[in-house]
Amino acid sequence: MYQLSSVDKKFPGVHALKSIDFHIKRGEIVGLVGENGAGKSTLMKVIYGAYQPDGGQILIDGKPVHFANPRQAMKRGIGMVFQEQSLIPNLTVMENIFLGYEAQFTRLGVVNWKAMAAAAKKQLAKVKLEIDPATVTSALSFAQRQLVELAKVLTLEERIEGDLVILLDEPTSVLSEEEVKLLFKLVRELTSRASFIFVSHRMDEVMALSDRIYVMKDGQVMDVVAKADADASAIQHKMVGRHVDREYYREQRQKPYDASRTLFEMRDIVLPGRPHKLDLALHPGEVLCLVGTEGSGREAILRTIYGMLAPVSGRFEMKGQELRNFNPRRSVAMGVGYVPRERKVEGIVSGMNVYENITLSQLGRYSRAGVIDVAREKALARDWIRKLSIKAHSEFADCGNLSGGNQQKVVLSKWRSGGSDIMLLDHPTRGLDIGAKEDVYDMIRDMSDDGVGIVLVADTLEEAIGLSHTIVVLKDGAIRQRFDCRPGAKPSLYDLLHHMI
Repeated sequence: MYQLSSVDKKFPGVHALKSIDFHIKRGEIVGLVGENGAGKSTLMKVIYGAYQPDGGQILIDGKPVHFANPRQAMKRGIGMVFQEQSLIPNLTVMENIFLGYEAQFTRLGVVNWKAMAAAAKKQLAKVKLEIDPATVTSALSFAQRQLVELAKVLTLEERIEGDLVILLDEPTSVLSEEEVKLLFKLVRELTSRASFIFVSHRMDEVMALSDRIYVMKDGQVMDVVAKADADASAIQHKMVGRHVDREYYREQRQKPYDASRTLFEMRDIVLPGRPHKLDLALHPGEVLCLVGTEGSGREAILRTIYGMLAPVSGRFEMKGQELRNFNPRRSVAMGVGYVPRERKVEGIVSGMNVYENITLSQLGRYSRAGVIDVAREKALARDWIRKLSIKAHSEFADCGNLSGGNQQKVVLSKWRSGGSDIMLLDHPTRGLDIGAKEDVYDMIRDMSDDGVGIVLVADTLEEAIGLSHTIVVLKDGAIRQRFDCRPGAKPSLYDLLHHMI
């Protein structure tokens, strides 16, 4: 049994973990839920050996242990499948699986690739993934990479004595419903080999998969809930310390947009690899949501608006100007801001602090003769930290160490402080807890009130319906249906699904 007893962890100005008691038994699946900033990530890193506790004990089978780093934790059977994935894209699958452990296949400096491939196939069979181990990892889908991560962790069972404990950090965040079902089936089957700690913001999934659920708030364990006693509303209340706002999507704040003006208009636009013509327009204050399954064309439209993808034909006007040359620099100059799905990869720069990230897209405004006015940068960051209630000890905080919700606020601050009046939001609430989602919904309503046009790819259909003025349903790259989403007259889930599938 793996156990934490009265574990504490502090950072400058933050008491991240407060006397945490936690245990997981052999073959058990334990859920871990809480708001962003509740301490889940810190707790995972303590378990995995990336952080060392300032107080308390870590015990395995009743005996105290100390991990100075993740490698020491791995030697005792602790592995982690990361939300942002840790695989190296330009290496093959087998190289990723045995990264750092190549010596077993090497003799006199020569790697026995045939032996490595055979061993990799054995690991891939554990997760029921039938692919060539020599495949370059970047060629795999997200779901396949997730399974390769899991196969990599399962190699530990052949190098250790004792039980495996595998940490799953938001493993379903970008998986389809069918992929989630397959992953859960696999995890249940693997409980004969390992125990699992499952971290997710999707309450229905945590309740469906977990044997017990730890509920965290402000660095403390508020409750431990057995599967039979799990109630989503009660758990959410313990997470946020309040009942979730009945007007969750802030529909009462939805106001009519300015239909007399157009921020951009697509006419007969044909995108690469798609035969259909698209007509689309965005108005000041409008929340326009693109709805469809993966591959329906939503992301391609966002990339076109941002200038990363040039249409094959058609006419694209932005603020009265016809665009012929498409590139992100021009789009940003015309007031387009982009909040990407992968905020840690494309949205922020880890290692840079809050004020550096906020001014990153507008350094020309804060420099003269090549010299940056750092004092003005800091003042701007402090202003936006206050406006958006960003939880950071100061403008000097490393963005990579902020919670997901606060990272999202920094990305939004970057564009709003630069005056962007066309915002592209690609899954802006992905991986956020209930409280952080509510903050994002408030920000969307604030931007709409300020006349900002928003193109949204939502995390769920309920979110799309709740937030939008207009919904455009896409299927196979074509617009199948448009819905006017006035308060009190919004489409149902069935209305959308009928045209999506």
